Amino acid sequence: MTPTPAPAPVRRLRSVRVRILAAILVVTALGLLVSGGASFLLQRDRILASIDEELRQQVESVRTIVESPEEAVVVEPDDAPLTAAPTDGSGFTDMDSLLRTVLGQVLPRLDGSTVGLVDGVARWEPQPYALSFLLDDDSAFLARVSEETAAGATVLGWGETDDGTLRYAAVPLRVEGAGTEGVFVTAIDTDARLSDLSDVSLSYAVIALVALAATGLVGWFVAGRLLSPIRELRRTASRITATDLGERIPVGGDDDVSDLTRTVNDMIGRLEGSFEAQRRLLADVRHELGTPITIVRGHLELVDARDPEDVESTRAIALDELDRMGHLLEDIAELSEAEREDRVAPQPTAVGELTRQVLAKVSVIPGPRWRSGPVAEVSVDADAARLTQAWLQLADNAAKYSPEGSTIVLGSERRGDRVELFVTDEGPGIPPAARDRIFERFGRVDDGRGIRGSGLGLAIVSAIARAHGGRVVLDSVPGRGTRFALSLPLERHPHDDTADRTGSTE
Repeated sequence: MTPTPAPAPVRRLRSVRVRILAAILVVTALGLLVSGGASFLLQRDRILASIDEELRQQVESVRTIVESPEEAVVVEPDDAPLTAAPTDGSGFTDMDSLLRTVLGQVLPRLDGSTVGLVDGVARWEPQPYALSFLLDDDSAFLARVSEETAAGATVLGWGETDDGTLRYAAVPLRVEGAGTEGVFVTAIDTDARLSDLSDVSLSYAVIALVALAATGLVGWFVAGRLLSPIRELRRTASRITATDLGERIPVGGDDDVSDLTRTVNDMIGRLEGSFEAQRRLLADVRHELGTPITIVRGHLELVDARDPEDVESTRAIALDELDRMGHLLEDIAELSEAEREDRVAPQPTAVGELTRQVLAKVSVIPGPRWRSGPVAEVSVDADAARLTQAWLQLADNAAKYSPEGSTIVLGSERRGDRVELFVTDEGPGIPPAARDRIFERFGRVDDGRGIRGSGLGLAIVSAIARAHGGRVVLDSVPGRGTRFALSLPLERHPHDDTADRTGSTE
């Protein structure tokens, strides 16, 4: 059962053009996504690493202030106001003075903040400039930091507050004899630090979408142009029928699609030739079989069953005509086999040895005198049995049409990049008007001599020559003789010309 074709919209979605475009867009989108994602992650890691490095520098500055206050310097980021209080260089006797000194010398960036805790309570924050956020506003965060630093170790961690995601460092502080616990906390708003990267990523996404759309638009037109020969091929194929194979697809360019178009045109040409040959064969067979059938039928209708002599005569005529029809069908089958290239089995064949073998076979044909001509000692790729069959057919034709006792020469000779297997007779020759007809099915020369045959002999010879990439060469002078030759390439090139019907002017 023939499957029901899909609706037109579904077929369009499954078309080669759509699938090519989809593959291009998917690969392009993946490339843009991977490159953009990798760039974003690398930049994000770089920014976060710079934040951690900044926090470590502040931690080191706090330790320097605590251990050697006389060597401490003001630690300022590039965008912080230069309004830090100088250290007095003296030792610390209480926690408040230590935190005041640390907060006065270790200043945050505008996207950061610091705070000093005494016994878990915010007591000190940097002055006198305003910060983008304050740490002492989030009691839960301060309680968490106090708990994390209770063991006396510096902490580097992440925190979520109302102001966003923070990366912070907490340094526990102690002053001997003060009886209080202090913590210096510094934090950076990572959302603010990463905001520029987010803007760049958004811009990249917009540009990538525009590039993807442009790629899809260009890909759609390019794919359509490249596949236009295939669409033309489909339209042409839909117009071609068994009765009209003359249309061809226009070819332009030298790409793969153009090669496909040429191949399809060649295939259509071969189909056209096959259909035409089939129609011609059927017409010729109908014509050739019509005569013997008419003869047999007429004699059977008129036979006098009571006259033994008439019955015997009619029987002889019927058997003769049936034999002729049998030979005709055999020749038709032989021609069909000869036209099939897959029935030819080329092998390296010595032309000289083949010439001597064929001459030995034809020498027993009565009537003419057989003589050897030149012998080409070359080798060709050919089916020796098929060549022998064609060569014997030429020799048989020469014997039929040559006068009794005349000389027929059989030989082979090299001519350039080809070799010719020839038969030359001294017969009546072939009129120019008949030189095309004799190579057609059932084509005969009407010479009035009553020589019977199916008219398929030279068609078979021509088919065998074509199957070997060669042709039949005819050279004839009326009244002086004829030369037939199988012209074969030393290097095989299939589908050469059928025949070369030339005539000598000597």
